[in-house]
Amino acid sequence: MNKLTISQVAKASNVNIETIRYYERKGLIPHPQRTESRYRMFPLHVIQEVKFIKRAQVLGFSLKDIKKLLTIVKKDEILSRDERFKFALTKVKEIDEKIKGLIEIKSMLELIIKEPNLEEPEK
Repeated sequence: MNKLTISQVAKASNVNIETIRYYERKGLIPHPQRTESRYRMFPLHVIQEVKFIKRAQVLGFSLKDIKKLLTIVKKDEILSRDERFKFALTKVKEIDEKIKGLIEIKSMLELIIKEPNLEEPEK
């Protein structure tokens, strides 16, 4: 069977059912087909989409930006080359700034680790 219930998608994606419903309402994942008894039946690829959305959120992307990115990748909406370029360029710049900040914090933490008299805790 190539279709999954909402609970199967939620479990495979490691999110709760309400997250799936929310993503559906926000248009981040497609509205699924429904059975005669009104159960949602999702295609298998929705699992990867939900995982991508969650990962992008963890990395600091807003749902609005995630939706736009998915729209561009799936070519669901015709955006001009300029719109795609500006969006991608803006996001790359934001990512570069975040990476720079993370590297600075990592360097500070590495200095703390290297401090004399600082022992590694027992596990």
